[in-house]
Amino acid sequence: MKRLSKAAACLLAASIAGCTSRPAEYAATLPTSDPKWQTPECEKARMTAAEYEDKNLSVGVGILLGPYGLAMSAASKENSEKQRRRISRDVHLKCSSQPLPKNLEKDPMNA
Repeated sequence: MKRLSKAAACLLAASIAGCTSRPAEYAATLPTSDPKWQTPECEKARMTAAEYEDKNLSVGVGILLGPYGLAMSAASKENSEKQRRRISRDVHLKCSSQPLPKNLEKDPMNA
């Protein structure tokens, strides 16, 4: 039982650790007065952000699948986090002249 509670605590910590906002929410925070905002590249990036949807294996299903299921659930969440960060980074680069925020400086696909 101790082992299960430690695994649950680690999974919870991992899921809270790096939470990037949804790409559509991030795109909505960028200034619309920026010259890049009206470009076709930005419009395409914003459309991609709006269409993005997380496809995670829930922790509940992971628990039902046993120890391997928890690992699969954690890997699924990490992959979704990388995709959210990549799309948000792309939106920022194509829609804003401002420097990248710290959490988007490193390209998640090359990390």
